[in-house]
Amino acid sequence: MLVALLLCLATHSVPATAAETGAGQSQEIDTQRVQVLTTWLTDNTPEFIEHGVDKTFLSTTFKDLSPDLDVIRLSQNQPEHTRTMGDYINALVSDERIAAGRVALETHTELLQELEKKYGVPRTILVAIWGLESRYGAGMGTRSVIRSLATLATFDKRRAHFWKRQLIAALRMAQRGDIAPENMMGSWAGAMGHTQFIPTTFEAFGEDFDGDGKRDIWSSLPDALASTANYLRESGWKAVPAGVSPWGYEVTVPKDFDYVAVGLSTRKPGAEWQALGIRCPRGGTIPAGVAFSLIVPQGADGPAFLVTENFPAILRYNNARSYALAVAHLADRITGGTAFAQAWPDVKPLTRSQRKILQEFLVVRGYDTGGIDGILGNKSAIAIRAEQRKRGGPADGFADQTLLKMLQHNGFPHVGETE
Repeated sequence: MLVALLLCLATHSVPATAAETGAGQSQEIDTQRVQVLTTWLTDNTPEFIEHGVDKTFLSTTFKDLSPDLDVIRLSQNQPEHTRTMGDYINALVSDERIAAGRVALETHTELLQELEKKYGVPRTILVAIWGLESRYGAGMGTRSVIRSLATLATFDKRRAHFWKRQLIAALRMAQRGDIAPENMMGSWAGAMGHTQFIPTTFEAFGEDFDGDGKRDIWSSLPDALASTANYLRESGWKAVPAGVSPWGYEVTVPKDFDYVAVGLSTRKPGAEWQALGIRCPRGGTIPAGVAFSLIVPQGADGPAFLVTENFPAILRYNNARSYALAVAHLADRITGGTAFAQAWPDVKPLTRSQRKILQEFLVVRGYDTGGIDGILGNKSAIAIRAEQRKRGGPADGFADQTLLKMLQHNGFPHVGETE
């Protein structure tokens, strides 16, 4: 989720003696970190002022500010996701979240109707995002956003510019009066409020739906859900015909299917997909005149989905298909929908280092993967399909341990060696 922190501290260590304790060493390091943060804030004050933050406000907000050492530890120890996609979605779309979502729909009916009318985003999608992001307001985060972002901007050298942008946006929000700095709480990475906006996104899309002059996503549910609806609308959310699922459908794919058309870049009317053998697993009809993309997030052995152009709008909120499917599925379940018909395969995702090795093998074989960065984008998927086709299997573009082992078995010298 977050890249590891690269600490760059101007430390001057002294030889340890038998009498020294770990606590003493920690205190010395903490003092040095405080000084590094203080220096960084001072050095960047002109830039904060240039971006509209008042000098007096800065002095007050930054007074006695110290780095959050827990944020440093958390950012350094973010494990790669090792759960299967099925486990991830099932954990998020739990019976508890479904039940609480139904209560939320009923409790906030009037508000959700108003939001749906103004922004065109279905209430079920808004409630589902609220449920996934903060458990309907129960888990909005308890850390100072300004302190967390100042810490990350100072010590995460690889993403310093990103964190600085978030900090400036957070400062402007507080200065504007949306919330007092001391009340701006969120996650260790600076995500805030009921629906966990990052500051720059909230600054651009935040809404004052209750009309009190503040865009408050912490204590005003109308502001929080309106901001989410506004962001989705601006991300391309479109109304669909009556009776059509706003996000799409689970479908089945015939065994001899040519997966060349899989992916969000290809859209076809439902009638064309049906002509290719795509079906709903429990019967029902795919809307003939609505355009869909076919995705198979776990390859040919897992569930398949026809998704509308609204699916990428959910991805703008969190660019992981597992997350977008969890939002879509929870939205369906809280209005009485059933669980997915097809079982998720027990396939653990490749780690980033494994994805990079996979790309190395593909490049050696003459494919263009768009880089060796561990990010399997469209070019990597095309290369994977071509290699799968050569090997006689389903060319679904899904990279798993089996494909990696096949490539390693016929590998080349030096490919995949640890750096």
